[in-house]
Amino acid sequence: MKAIKALTNVTIIDGTGKEPVPNGVVVINEQGEIHSWGEMDEIDIPSDAEIRDYQGKTLMPGIVDTHVHFCFEPCADPFSVLTKESDARTGLKAASYALKTLLSGVTTVRDMGGKNYVDLDLRDSIHEGKHLGPRMFASGKILTMTGGHGWAIGEEIDGESEARKGARKQLKKGADLLKIMATGGVMTEGVEPGSPQLTKEEIKAAVEEAHKGGKKTATHAQGIRGIKNAIEAGIDSVEHGIFLDNDIIETMVEQEVYLVPTLSAPYWISEKGREAGIPEHAVKKSDAIIEDHVSNFKKAYEAGVNIALGTDAGTPFNEHGKNSFELELMVKHGMDPLEAIKTATYMGAELLGISDKVGQIAPGLYADLLIIDGDPVADIEDIEKIHSIYKMGREIKPEELTIAESV
Repeated sequence: MKAIKALTNVTIIDGTGKEPVPNGVVVINEQGEIHSWGEMDEIDIPSDAEIRDYQGKTLMPGIVDTHVHFCFEPCADPFSVLTKESDARTGLKAASYALKTLLSGVTTVRDMGGKNYVDLDLRDSIHEGKHLGPRMFASGKILTMTGGHGWAIGEEIDGESEARKGARKQLKKGADLLKIMATGGVMTEGVEPGSPQLTKEEIKAAVEEAHKGGKKTATHAQGIRGIKNAIEAGIDSVEHGIFLDNDIIETMVEQEVYLVPTLSAPYWISEKGREAGIPEHAVKKSDAIIEDHVSNFKKAYEAGVNIALGTDAGTPFNEHGKNSFELELMVKHGMDPLEAIKTATYMGAELLGISDKVGQIAPGLYADLLIIDGDPVADIEDIEKIHSIYKMGREIKPEELTIAESV
C-alpha cells in the first residue's frame, strides 16, 4: 500500500488560473489521490504522513498535452520514416517517447494519429503497468479522404457511408476519440493547408458515430472553409486553426469549441528549414502560414476561445519530452503565464472530459504533480526546471530518467 505523503513548503499553482498559494502543502492519500491542500497553517497533516519538504519550489498539476504523435520520430521527415519501418520498430520507439514525455512533466496525453493501432497497444500497455508513460487517450487511424492529408497512415474514406464505417471501425478497435481531417496540411506532399478536404456531410457522419458512443472528436483543420465545415458538423476541438476569421472565432466561443493551436509544429519546421533536411514542400508551406498562425492564435485568445495545450510532438524536430516549449510560445505571443499553465492543465483535462480526475489541485483528484525549481509565473521558462514528478502519487525515480536518455 502507498504511504501517505505530505509535500510541504511549496508555492502551489492549482491549474485553474487563480493566483498561486504560498507556503502550501499537498497531502496525498494511500490511493494516490489528493486528500487535502492549502496553506500549511490551515491543513492538518496526518501524523503518519511521510513529509517531503520542497522549500522554495513550485508545485502544479501534471501537464496535459492534447496533441502528440508517439509513433512519429521527430526527425526531418517523420512520415517517410514511419511508412518505411516495421510496426514493431515503431512500437519500440513510441514506448521510449512516452517515457521521455512523462519525464518532462506531462502526465496525460491525447495521441492524435499513429500507425496500424500501435498507439492503442501502447495506451493499453501503459494502463496495465507494463510500460511507464503518461496516461494516454488514443485516436487510432485518422479519417481522411482518399489521397488526403495523412493518407499514408490513415483510414481513407469517401462519402457519408464510408465516413460512418470508418468511424465505427476506429471505435470497434477501441479508439478513445476520432480525429478527422477537414483540410490539407503541411507535411503531406501535394495538398494545401488551407484547402478543404472531407466535406461537412462526411465529417458530420463521423461525428455522429463518435457522439453516439460517448466519444469526442477532433479535426485537423487549417483553412477557413474546412474549419467552418467541421464546426457546423459538431466537432469538439479544432487542431491548429491556422486561418480563423471573426465569424469562426465567435462561433467557437458560443459553442465552446476548443482550439488546440500546436504553435510548436510550424515553428520548428521554419526554424530548422531545408538545411536540416526537412522536405522542401513542408518548409514552403510552413513559412507561408506561420505568421497567420500566430496572429489568429492571439485573436482567439483575446476573444475568449477555450484553448488547450497541444504540441504536435513528433513533427519535424518537435521533440518528445520538450513539450513545455509550447507554453513558452504561448506566452511569447501574448498569453498570461497563469493562463498558459491553465491551458496545459485544467483546460486540457476539460477537453478530454477528465477534469474530475486530473488537471488541477483539488481533493479527490489523482496526485499527478510537478515540483519545479523556480517560478513559472514569473518566468515561464522555469517550467523546464523539473525537480520531481508524481503520477497518481508515485514519484518517478531518477533511474527511470537514465533509461529514457539511453534510448
